[in-house]
Amino acid sequence: MTLPVPETMSPPQQDPEPSRRRHAEPEDCLVLSELNPRMVIDHLDDEGQPLDVLTFGSVREICPKCQSGHLKLVLRQSSVRVAHLFCADCASCFDAHYPNGAPALTI
Repeated sequence: MTLPVPETMSPPQQDPEPSRRRHAEPEDCLVLSELNPRMVIDHLDDEGQPLDVLTFGSVREICPKCQSGHLKLVLRQSSVRVAHLFCADCASCFDAHYPNGAPALTI
């Protein structure tokens, strides 16, 4: 599943009319692709062992799968192979990229 959502990590821009909200343009959207959690996190098969994974805050995007919660940013760490966005409500993982194909979660 791949769905476009508004971008959250864009640099602040000077708005000529600060009282007006800027609507998301098509090029400002992030495209989310669902990832297999077993390809993203190590030791997912150890059902009895809790995972020690840090999240780095919530982002503006809502989970496209369950539509119930904001996604959380998960960066690479000892048990995480790939930086991704995570939904704590439905336990889904997503990659994010720009419409031109450039990755949004890499530096």
